[in-house]
Amino acid sequence: MTAGGNADPRPAPAGPVVPAVEDYPDGISSIDTGYVRPRLDASHLIVHRGRAAFVDTGTTHSVPRLLAGLDAKGVPREAVDWVFVTHIHLDHAGGAGALLEALPNARAVVHPRGAAHLADPTRLIASTRQVYGDEVYARLYGDIRPIPAERLVVTEDGTRLALAGRSFEFLHTPGHALHHHVILDRDARVLFSGDTFGISYREFDVDGRAFIMPTMPPTQFDPEQMHASIDRILALAPQAVFLTHYSRIVEIERLGRELRAGVRAYVALARHHAAAPERAARLAGDMFEWLSTALDAHGFDPDPAQRHALLDDDIGLNVQGLLTWLARCA
Repeated sequence: MTAGGNADPRPAPAGPVVPAVEDYPDGISSIDTGYVRPRLDASHLIVHRGRAAFVDTGTTHSVPRLLAGLDAKGVPREAVDWVFVTHIHLDHAGGAGALLEALPNARAVVHPRGAAHLADPTRLIASTRQVYGDEVYARLYGDIRPIPAERLVVTEDGTRLALAGRSFEFLHTPGHALHHHVILDRDARVLFSGDTFGISYREFDVDGRAFIMPTMPPTQFDPEQMHASIDRILALAPQAVFLTHYSRIVEIERLGRELRAGVRAYVALARHHAAAPERAARLAGDMFEWLSTALDAHGFDPDPAQRHALLDDDIGLNVQGLLTWLARCA
């Protein structure tokens, strides 16, 4: 399941790939995966003492961008040790198999609930095709490659792995998905959160301040687990969090409070409309109004067309996730 998942996907561009790479402290770079629209979906490249790791991969169509980003940083493909996958939704892990085919020494690191789907993505492919249809699926995701079992590393909660002596800890964080873990860079004191710590598009930044919102896809959204996972991240007090949607944020305490408020508000709206006719449309409308009020307070451009362009796909995804959660609780 994807952020921006209802958007009409664009085919991969022809010609030489010129990746959009942004560099941050501690050898961390974001690479725009080219998924759906610019600056929607990031893979992060970590380079340390001549060795490298990726965090999330985008789709199979994203792999040329990731390899071009690696080349731009002057890192040989043989120097990549790890591909850290936060969870197996295809905008995060769809390209993992194809990427590993190009990285002879790398292994993929995945939550135990996701490992079987990376080794044999048949069910993942079938369920995604059912949602999108064959043509859109092919344009959006491409050919998902299986990963040989010997190249998969499965985490326990608290597993630690090293990149040239730099320590990374994997913490299981359900709420968005049961197969989700986040990655704490213990040396840099930053965290790679996948979707557990919400989404924060850079278009929403106002005077350097980020705006954040939760993401609640079907079929495994759970508000209590999500609150607990957000609190676990806050307790770690990272200096920055790197989101797949989209990249580096700071002011983690403030954003954590706002994220928790968003989860509470969305759940309250879902319960309010649980028995209403046309409840999906009503819930989507009220969610947009709640977010618009929050954006007003944030100081963001009041143009409703701009807001709808940036919010509607994620609202649609969240409505599906909330209604699925309500049905599961009934």
